[in-house]
Amino acid sequence: MTNWDSWIIGHELPIRLSLFCGFFALIAAWEILRPRRQLTVSKRLRWTNNLGLLLLNAIALRLLFPAAAAGMAMLSQQQGWGLLNHYTLPLTLSVAVAVIALDFVIYLQHVMFHALPILWRLHRVHHADLDYDVTTGNRFHTLEIILSMLIKFAAIAVLGPPVVAVVIFEVVLNATAMFNHGNIYLPEKIDRYLRLLLVTPDMHRIHHSVQAPLTNSNFGFSLPWWDRLFGTYVAQPPEGHTEMKIGLDGFRDPRQVERLPGMLMLPFARQSGDYTINRRW
Repeated sequence: MTNWDSWIIGHELPIRLSLFCGFFALIAAWEILRPRRQLTVSKRLRWTNNLGLLLLNAIALRLLFPAAAAGMAMLSQQQGWGLLNHYTLPLTLSVAVAVIALDFVIYLQHVMFHALPILWRLHRVHHADLDYDVTTGNRFHTLEIILSMLIKFAAIAVLGPPVVAVVIFEVVLNATAMFNHGNIYLPEKIDRYLRLLLVTPDMHRIHHSVQAPLTNSNFGFSLPWWDRLFGTYVAQPPEGHTEMKIGLDGFRDPRQVERLPGMLMLPFARQSGDYTINRRW
């Protein structure tokens, strides 16, 4: 492990926290200045509970995995695990390969959480939000967050990415999740070209439509290429973005889906719905 890796491990938390706060503030301000849609539920209710779930998840991850994903990358490097630890590549190339490969893993994981009913029960906490804004990008059930971290650990052990690549990936993933869940307006021409390189809010919002076929599309979080490559890309919702209904059928009561206790119990609700991919066709 190099001195640079040691410095990154030691400063990972303040780096990620400061960038998270800065980007969150940027998107939140953008939502106020140029919103894309009119919100339907009390912003105070949604933000208090969505951010409360985010805080709970952050505490749970720190207690269970103190070293986080960067620590797993360091361990893989020390043990010689993973493909990139067996080939000598320029650091820049290793970082690029690792970030792209890890983004592909996130795409596959996302599809899996829609395909398996037991995982969909966890993931529907994210989709049950009745509105769509920057806080939606951090609204995930605690069990899903823990399972996602374990999947990430496995991917890091197989890939063997540099420590700096994992930190960059985590920062980019958090930033793009807030960006593409933002209730922000982008001119159509800019959106059309930007989504060739990055998942945009208009692209990902379709994934949060109440219509099941649209819910099972546009799975990408950062890079839009996987949806186009595997046929899960939808360009626009039939009813348009401003008229599109957000959320899930059967889960429309804000007292259930917009309050923290209800969110935590949502996976255990009796109705499973018809949103998993194996019920799509």
